[in-house]
Amino acid sequence: MITTLFALTLGVAVAQSHPAQVPRQPPQPAVQRAGASHPTPDALPLQVMLDRAGFSPGVLDGKRGSNTDKALAAYQSQGGDPNALPPQPTVSYTVTDDDARGPYVEDIPTDLDAQAKLPALSYRSPLEALAERFHSTPELLQQLNPGATLAAGDTLIVPNVEPLVAPVERLPAAPKPASGPTAQTQAGRAPAPPPPDKPDVVVTVSKASSALTVTDASGKVVFYAPVTTGSEHDPLPIGEWKVNGVQFNPPFRYNPALFWDADPSHTKATLPPGPNSPVGLVWIDLSKDHYGLHGTPEPSQIGRTESHGCVRLTNWDALRLAGMVKPGTKVVFTE
Repeated sequence: MITTLFALTLGVAVAQSHPAQVPRQPPQPAVQRAGASHPTPDALPLQVMLDRAGFSPGVLDGKRGSNTDKALAAYQSQGGDPNALPPQPTVSYTVTDDDARGPYVEDIPTDLDAQAKLPALSYRSPLEALAERFHSTPELLQQLNPGATLAAGDTLIVPNVEPLVAPVERLPAAPKPASGPTAQTQAGRAPAPPPPDKPDVVVTVSKASSALTVTDASGKVVFYAPVTTGSEHDPLPIGEWKVNGVQFNPPFRYNPALFWDADPSHTKATLPPGPNSPVGLVWIDLSKDHYGLHGTPEPSQIGRTESHGCVRLTNWDALRLAGMVKPGTKVVFTE
């Protein structure tokens, strides 16, 4: 269910199952290795190494915090070498016309009725968009690029990670509607069969450690990420579930009657999709009614706040996870 991060943007979405299929991506601007040396925050090389190895520390902020420490411990538990830091933790990137132009929504109101009137819940600025593309905070990009205007043609220093490319199309929706605190829905065609080459994995979410792991058939951890789970009012539903399907760029349907802390004056509303949607860029629907794994508009809060029961990840980690699961994938919620 939606996190307390959304205290002012509480929402209820209505979900449908979709195949775990990666949508078509637009051409991606080239990222070049930085040629000259430049100062980087102390913890950034470690964070970049963990991110590239599939042991996500969440947002890359250059600071050694609990999310980084837990990701490092998970990496070492799988035999990872903590000294295998990348020779170049940053690269150079040239701002494109599309980066500078957007479209952007500078002012996203906290009121859900007002959000529902927007054409999309897009990024607010080039700074926010580029920070998320390179798994970082706006503050880190500004630290690496003091005085940068982010105009088209500017060369920036960015973390040396696989850039996030937001999905540009919505997958066909299954006809089965659902309702509840973070379910999504959109009428449409029946989903296509899942890609045949995805290996079987198991997704485990630990309430105690606020972490998600993906293990392969041998029990090896192939992906780790920090998450935000439930709260005292909406605890994580401990048990075993399955993935029903995946939806990219999901809309968000808000029903205040289903939230204990909703404003009594609120009415039902449908919010448009976008990275600043309460469920971010992807919704992974589960067999537990109204529950799923999803993205977030506030990546810096992952692992540090509570939710309304569902499991939130950064948008880039949620998209990576979506590429690993398929209908029938086992999902375990543990204490």
